[in-house]
Amino acid sequence: MAGEPSWISHYDNATLRETEEFDSISELGEEGDEEATAISVDVNLPDDLLELILACLPIASIFRAGCVCKRWHRIVTSKSFLWNISYVPPQKPWYFMFTSSDEPIGYAYDPVLRKWYSIELPFIGTSNWFIASSCGMVCFMDNDSRSELCVCNPVTRTWRKLMEPPGLKISDYSALAISFYRESQSYTVAIVKSKQVPGNFFQWDISIHIYDSEKVTWGTSITEVLMGWRGGDESVICNGVLYFLVYSTGGGLPENRHALVAYNVSNRSSQARLARSFIQVPCSLTCGRLMNMKEKLVMVGGLGKADRPDIIKGIGIWILNGKKWEEIAKMPHKFFQGFGELDDVFASRGAGDLIYIQSYGAPALLIFDMNHKHWKWSQKCPVTKKFQLQLFTGFCFEPRLEIAL
Repeated sequence: MAGEPSWISHYDNATLRETEEFDSISELGEEGDEEATAISVDVNLPDDLLELILACLPIASIFRAGCVCKRWHRIVTSKSFLWNISYVPPQKPWYFMFTSSDEPIGYAYDPVLRKWYSIELPFIGTSNWFIASSCGMVCFMDNDSRSELCVCNPVTRTWRKLMEPPGLKISDYSALAISFYRESQSYTVAIVKSKQVPGNFFQWDISIHIYDSEKVTWGTSITEVLMGWRGGDESVICNGVLYFLVYSTGGGLPENRHALVAYNVSNRSSQARLARSFIQVPCSLTCGRLMNMKEKLVMVGGLGKADRPDIIKGIGIWILNGKKWEEIAKMPHKFFQGFGELDDVFASRGAGDLIYIQSYGAPALLIFDMNHKHWKWSQKCPVTKKFQLQLFTGFCFEPRLEIAL
């Protein structure tokens, strides 16, 4: 990754530091006379007004601003600046792309400046960990024992290890979700574990485990045996409700291969029954990806062929209103070409108004803008394939400086 822009190298222990090697002016493409004008205006601005101006910059530009002079560095590292920036509307989410590697490194795409940045994440050991995000916080869970968890702010590179969750360490399937609450700076982590009942492929033990950061405790909210359905690895928390996909085991010959389960994390009623909270998916899907878009549940799904439901013929996007799905868009064929024909061929994550979709087999990244109903490719990712069958995946997160752990 030598030669690629890496603003994260200028951030240490949640503070910015000055560096002579970082040429912020040339990276921003400003001319010398424009720099002189900017500095002359800066002299006449009081600190509080300059704080408000700098807080409105894209995150990457804030890092560059901290390298301009001592005054700007002092401002962007102050507590009052972090307080101001917490009231700025969320910036467009970044997408972090992994390659199938033993090293937890990758590239993050900034849709505002349309740049890729080389970032090395703290704590995690490999690129195949379970990953969930909310606001500016990302949660990681190891894929082996599924008992190592941490929360992290990828922008500041601060992280905290969580205590080991209860229940079986080894489950057949697990799904991870997180919800961060900006007002209280607290968060909830949910893990859905699915384990086959011994000797019965059609019966599966489903358990939901909830971590409360304020109480610093785990709790097992519910345990239930589902007939004909198993859990998977897709889940998300929206507006206090945990949604996760379940997959048919063929026992009851359901109409669709997938279904959605809703569980109210806020109430955590012991009387709740998962089997009664099923929501049908909008059509026959090859796979589904769940995401929280401004506290609304959105699903990106592979459309299955009528005669071959395991073969993908397109990709659709739906939003859940109550228990009804509303179709938002279908990927145009010119973009869908190259995603392959198998049932589970793409990764997709989203936040705010942007949905990211990428093929597992290539580093190309497609972006769908929910507001403008517009599709476009990102700038080309600098990663290159090292071997023919190399895989790629990723997650998105909101870049925020003020999220503390």
